[in-house]
Amino acid sequence: MDIKQIQDLIRFVAKSGVEEVELEQGNFKLTIRTKSTGSEPSPAPMYYPQAGYLPPLQPSQSVTSAPTTAAAPPSAEMLAPSAGTAASATSIEIKAPMIGTFYRSSGPGKDAFIKVGDRVEKGQVVCIIEAMKLFNEIESDVSGKVVKVLADDSSPVEYDQPLFLVEP
Repeated sequence: MDIKQIQDLIRFVAKSGVEEVELEQGNFKLTIRTKSTGSEPSPAPMYYPQAGYLPPLQPSQSVTSAPTTAAAPPSAEMLAPSAGTAASATSIEIKAPMIGTFYRSSGPGKDAFIKVGDRVEKGQVVCIIEAMKLFNEIESDVSGKVVKVLADDSSPVEYDQPLFLVEP
């Protein structure tokens, strides 16, 4: 690389607003750093591919309001059928062991693995969580009666998110 090309590169970097550029060709390495103007540099743009994802707040930011979408009404089987079977303090949660998409059945149009009021045994498959194109059968770690389904079918779930309430 000759001096003319280096000078052109320096001008280009200065005009572009980039703070640092590294160029390496064979055994030749060039690093160009521009000085900050004293003011706080503007943050690099960040792109969030998932709809509804919000980046973490910076200390100087605050949230005033967020758009909301109307949620689908819960299905009858997701609600506790009566006060006699309502979730109590003795209920145990079956939690998601991983992040992924929660499915109540093995396929579209098929019956759910478990429903409110069903008896579940330890080791019984209660749902499927899809993670990275792998479908993982989730087994119950408790035995008892299903009191409530806490996650919507085909919805994303987080690690350790409660999926079901079971009364032992």
